[in-house]
Amino acid sequence: MSWLGKIGFGVLALLLAGFIALATWEPFWAGENEARTASQAYSAEIIRDEFGVPHIYGKTDADVAYGVAIAHAEDDFFTLQDVAAMARGRYGAIAGQDGAAIDYVYHLLDARGVATREYPKLPEDTRALFEAYAVGLNDFAKANPSEVKLSGLFPVTGEDIAAGFALRQPFFFGLNNVIQPLVEGKPLRREFGPDIPGFPREAVPTARPGAQPPEETALRQLLPWGEDAGLLGSNAFAVRPDKSGGPTTLISNAHQPLRGGVAWYELSVESEEGWHFTGANFPGSPFPFLGHNRHLGWTNTVNRPDMIDVYELEMDDSGTRYKLDGEWRDLESKTVTLPVKLGPIILPVRRAIHRSVHGPVIINDNGAYAFRYASMDRLDQLDAYYRLNKSTNLEEWQAQIARMAIPSTNFIYADEAGNIAYVYNAAIPDRPELDEVEADWRNILPGNRSDLIWKGTVDYAEIPKLINPASGWLYNANNEPYTAAGAGSDLDPADFSPVLGVELKQTNRSRRAWRLMSETEVLDRENLHRIKYDMVYERADYVAQLWDGLEALDLGVPRMKQGLPMHEARELLLEWDFTADNEGPADALALLMIRDFMSAEYQNKQSAPDVEEHLRKAVDHLMEHFGRIDPPMSDLLRLRQGDVDLPLDGGSDTLRASTTWRVDDDGRLSLIHGDSFIQWVEWPNGSDADEGARVTSRSIQPFGAATTRPESPHYTDQMQLYVDHKLKPVHFWREDVIANAKSRKTVTHRQ
Repeated sequence: MSWLGKIGFGVLALLLAGFIALATWEPFWAGENEARTASQAYSAEIIRDEFGVPHIYGKTDADVAYGVAIAHAEDDFFTLQDVAAMARGRYGAIAGQDGAAIDYVYHLLDARGVATREYPKLPEDTRALFEAYAVGLNDFAKANPSEVKLSGLFPVTGEDIAAGFALRQPFFFGLNNVIQPLVEGKPLRREFGPDIPGFPREAVPTARPGAQPPEETALRQLLPWGEDAGLLGSNAFAVRPDKSGGPTTLISNAHQPLRGGVAWYELSVESEEGWHFTGANFPGSPFPFLGHNRHLGWTNTVNRPDMIDVYELEMDDSGTRYKLDGEWRDLESKTVTLPVKLGPIILPVRRAIHRSVHGPVIINDNGAYAFRYASMDRLDQLDAYYRLNKSTNLEEWQAQIARMAIPSTNFIYADEAGNIAYVYNAAIPDRPELDEVEADWRNILPGNRSDLIWKGTVDYAEIPKLINPASGWLYNANNEPYTAAGAGSDLDPADFSPVLGVELKQTNRSRRAWRLMSETEVLDRENLHRIKYDMVYERADYVAQLWDGLEALDLGVPRMKQGLPMHEARELLLEWDFTADNEGPADALALLMIRDFMSAEYQNKQSAPDVEEHLRKAVDHLMEHFGRIDPPMSDLLRLRQGDVDLPLDGGSDTLRASTTWRVDDDGRLSLIHGDSFIQWVEWPNGSDADEGARVTSRSIQPFGAATTRPESPHYTDQMQLYVDHKLKPVHFWREDVIANAKSRKTVTHRQ
């Protein structure tokens, strides 16, 4: 062999060795967890009903949590693995650049450090739930090795599951709206709250414009908290017997992505230790987040208080120290390795992570910015959710909410005694109310003053709440807390401090719910069903802005503009009946127009979309795929899963919510976010209750229980009911579960 050939062979060998190293380094670098839970034995029975919904039974609560993990993995192990990878800072090894963006935030928020410090402080029975849940995931992975998509991901521990909570929870109150712009060097989004004396209502917190670091552009894909995070919504209703004419009613109508890490998973749990609850959770949780037990129930909607403060740090020339109260302090810095999957290899990407006494720090071309957010470095929400599941009356339930452990989301509550309640739950920072301060809490704050670094949250007594209003009903649709119960029962915003940062905004769903519930004399089942599935838009806020823009739009003399019937489209929209019910010729066109205007308003963007530009895009889309501007909306908007393809109604921000979609190759809009879990709960009242009647409920999901199992009969078996505005029975009581059981098995883990 010539010397040239030897060199070529050597280079090839080096390249091959490098390829093997890049393809295999990550699992060894990540290491493996010690299965600390392996010494405990668990046993659970999983009974599935006619729709495949799991009902999990066990002697202890921990037994049930073990069964929850097994049942959920049987239906959606694919997503559970993504969540587990996020909880260990390894999602980039699965999802490439988008996953690495999440891993970056995992390190930025110190999710692992929070779990390591705070998880051991949780009560023993709460930790037992998480340990058992982790064992269930490990056992399923061990029994199904061909389904594991990342080497070394299992075994996971209870601490891993807790780290996942520490990572994901802050994004439900908008942390993405701070991290992403700071990383990209862009202005922060507006905040809408009450006026603070001395500062204009329209104040906009901004950073100086700068370059966008290319390695972090995937933050906009930080699902489920990316560009459409502001669309996460929900509706909730509660009605007392004196207003319903019958039972106490609770309607949970959550709007979440239909697939993925925050898609609802329906389940029921029951143990001999008194845990008996039915509802839904997210992947990675051992307990339901909403639903009901025999005594009470609740549901949640996303709220938007100002729970995050941003500080501009004064740095020295070295960029390693910041000034606080006249003294220089060292910036805490470390370098982390992010795994980034690229084809068959995984690249190690090094990134710097910084922290000050304020909290995490992001350095961009404009400077250094620290941020501080509600419930930072806390994990007691894990215990609070568990205790809520087992509460038996309003006093016990409210005591858990009053801990301010659950960082955010509105709670709508109802119980067997006929009580209803609304709590604007938010662990709002306990900011000082300073009369003269050269900083606005809703703008970027000076980072050199320690008096602006708050500690803890406000007291429960300070946040808005309503219990048993005179109207007899409550609702929330992601609106301000000051419209919740009708005229004469609503709260007065003047009674609450402006420093709380409570949003002053409405949604179309809120306007419709408030109007319809106020106008309806008896809120019985029939009327509530009509309200819940309402598809009307009020001409107000962004809808009025859009239609005012259409009226003012000057397209010149009537002609085919760029070969498209722009004038005809405008006239069609101006004649629209503002109802997304699949009956009007303008429904499809309006659907395409409204969503982006709603999104801009909901996400507090500084400007609305251009009306003419969006009209042109909508017309272009319809002409390309349908050959007309007025196809039936049901031809455009579809519910698709596997080989099932069904027509849909409703729109973005109607009470019948078809909020967000992907555009398929055939031009149809396939729903990906909207009405995602509906549960209708009724507690009997009066003579019915005296006769021993018990709580009953009905529910529906868009697809079925087995969301990522195409071979399962429960992959698509709820779709037609969902499209038809129908609900299926929830079998809460064991005798009903047994009577409707389609499968039964016992799963065990031995010591």
